[in-house]
Amino acid sequence: QVQLVESGGGSVQAGGSLRLSCEASGLTSRRYCMAWFRQFPDKEREGVAGIDGGGRPSYADSVKGRFTISVGYAPNRMYAYLEMTTLKPEDTGIYYCAATVAYDCPGLKFAGGYVDWGQGTQVTVSS
Repeated sequence: QVQLVESGGGSVQAGGSLRLSCEASGLTSRRYCMAWFRQFPDKEREGVAGIDGGGRPSYADSVKGRFTISVGYAPNRMYAYLEMTTLKPEDTGIYYCAATVAYDCPGLKFAGGYVDWGQGTQVTVSS
Protein backbone atom coordinates (compact mmCIF):
# COMPACT_ATOMS: atom_id res chain seq x y z
CA GLN A 1 0.00 0.00 0.00
CA VAL A 2 1.40 3.36 -1.04
CA GLN A 3 1.68 6.01 1.63
CA LEU A 4 2.48 9.64 1.01
CA VAL A 5 3.56 11.92 3.82
CA GLU A 6 4.06 15.64 3.25
CA SER A 7 6.15 17.99 5.36
CA GLY A 8 7.62 21.46 5.14
CA GLY A 9 4.55 23.65 5.22
CA GLY A 10 4.39 26.73 7.39
CA SER A 11 3.91 30.46 7.50
CA VAL A 12 6.02 32.98 5.63
CA GLN A 13 5.79 36.55 4.52
CA ALA A 14 5.21 37.47 0.90
CA GLY A 15 8.41 37.12 -1.08
CA GLY A 16 9.65 34.31 1.11
CA SER A 17 10.38 30.68 0.30
CA LEU A 18 9.34 27.25 1.49
CA ARG A 19 10.32 23.73 0.52
CA LEU A 20 7.73 20.99 0.68
CA SER A 21 8.70 17.35 0.84
CA CYS A 22 6.69 14.24 0.13
CA GLU A 23 7.93 10.81 1.14
CA ALA A 24 6.33 7.96 -0.78
CA SER A 25 6.61 4.42 0.56
CA GLY A 26 5.17 1.11 -0.51
CA LEU A 27 5.97 1.74 -4.15
CA THR A 28 6.01 -1.12 -6.61
CA SER A 29 7.43 0.73 -9.57
CA ARG A 30 9.73 3.64 -10.25
CA ARG A 31 7.52 4.78 -13.09
CA TYR A 32 5.43 7.00 -10.88
CA CYS A 33 3.77 10.24 -11.77
CA MET A 34 4.16 12.63 -8.88
CA ALA A 35 2.40 15.94 -8.47
CA TRP A 36 1.56 18.69 -6.06
CA PHE A 37 -1.95 20.05 -5.83
CA ARG A 38 -3.30 22.78 -3.62
CA GLN A 39 -6.71 23.58 -2.32
CA PHE A 40 -8.21 26.88 -1.33
CA PRO A 41 -11.28 27.18 0.91
CA ASP A 42 -14.49 26.30 -0.93
CA LYS A 43 -12.64 25.46 -4.13
CA GLU A 44 -11.52 22.28 -5.85
CA ARG A 45 -7.94 21.15 -5.80
CA GLU A 46 -5.79 22.65 -8.50
CA GLY A 47 -2.62 21.24 -9.93
CA VAL A 48 0.52 23.16 -9.11
CA ALA A 49 3.41 21.08 -10.42
CA GLY A 50 3.91 17.56 -11.70
CA ILE A 51 6.73 15.33 -12.82
CA ASP A 52 6.57 12.18 -14.90
CA GLY A 53 8.54 8.96 -14.74
CA GLY A 54 11.10 10.41 -17.11
CA GLY A 55 11.71 13.41 -14.86
CA ARG A 56 9.91 15.89 -17.06
CA PRO A 57 8.24 18.64 -15.01
CA SER A 58 5.11 20.63 -15.70
CA TYR A 59 3.77 23.68 -13.91
CA ALA A 60 0.61 25.68 -13.57
CA ASP A 61 0.95 29.09 -15.22
CA SER A 62 0.46 30.79 -11.87
CA VAL A 63 3.65 29.27 -10.44
CA LYS A 64 5.98 29.07 -13.44
CA GLY A 65 9.32 30.61 -12.68
CA ARG A 66 8.65 30.52 -8.93
CA PHE A 67 8.12 26.85 -8.08
CA THR A 68 10.36 23.89 -8.89
CA ILE A 69 9.42 20.23 -8.57
CA SER A 70 12.03 17.50 -8.25
CA VAL A 71 12.24 13.89 -7.14
CA GLY A 72 14.72 11.74 -5.27
CA TYR A 73 15.05 8.03 -4.74
CA ALA A 74 16.05 5.71 -1.92
CA PRO A 75 15.54 1.96 -1.47
CA ASN A 76 11.78 1.40 -1.43
CA ARG A 77 11.21 5.15 -1.18
CA MET A 78 10.60 8.02 -3.50
CA TYR A 79 10.61 11.68 -2.62
CA ALA A 80 8.93 14.59 -4.32
CA TYR A 81 10.01 18.09 -3.47
CA LEU A 82 8.40 21.43 -4.23
CA GLU A 83 10.70 24.41 -3.91
CA MET A 84 8.54 27.52 -3.65
CA THR A 85 10.06 30.97 -4.00
CA THR A 86 8.71 34.51 -4.28
CA LEU A 87 5.60 33.35 -2.46
CA LYS A 88 2.45 35.41 -2.71
CA PRO A 89 -0.58 35.61 -0.42
CA GLU A 90 -2.60 33.90 -3.13
CA ASP A 91 -0.38 30.83 -2.75
CA THR A 92 -1.94 30.25 0.66
CA GLY A 93 -3.69 26.90 0.86
CA ILE A 94 -3.36 23.24 1.74
CA TYR A 95 -0.80 21.51 -0.44
CA TYR A 96 -1.20 17.84 -1.27
CA CYS A 97 1.21 15.36 -2.73
CA ALA A 98 -0.28 12.94 -5.25
CA ALA A 99 1.07 9.88 -7.04
CA THR A 100 0.01 7.24 -9.49
CA VAL A 101 1.61 4.64 -11.73
CA ALA A 102 0.98 5.50 -15.34
CA TYR A 103 2.76 5.51 -18.66
CA ASP A 104 1.04 8.77 -19.51
CA CYS A 105 0.75 10.97 -16.47
CA PRO A 106 -2.65 12.52 -15.73
CA GLY A 107 -1.22 16.02 -15.73
CA LEU A 108 -2.30 18.89 -13.55
CA LYS A 109 -5.89 19.34 -14.67
CA PHE A 110 -7.21 15.94 -13.62
CA ALA A 111 -6.83 15.34 -9.89
CA GLY A 112 -8.96 12.22 -10.22
CA GLY A 113 -6.20 10.59 -12.24
CA TYR A 114 -4.02 10.26 -9.15
CA VAL A 115 -4.65 7.25 -6.96
CA ASP A 116 -2.63 8.03 -3.88
CA TRP A 117 -2.73 11.22 -1.83
CA GLY A 118 -1.01 12.59 1.21
CA GLN A 119 -2.77 14.21 4.13
CA GLY A 120 -1.83 17.74 3.08
CA THR A 121 0.31 20.45 4.59
CA GLN A 122 -0.73 24.04 5.21
CA VAL A 123 1.09 26.90 3.53
CA THR A 124 0.24 30.41 4.68
CA VAL A 125 1.71 33.50 3.04
CA SER A 126 1.05 36.82 4.70
CA SER A 127 1.27 40.20 3.02
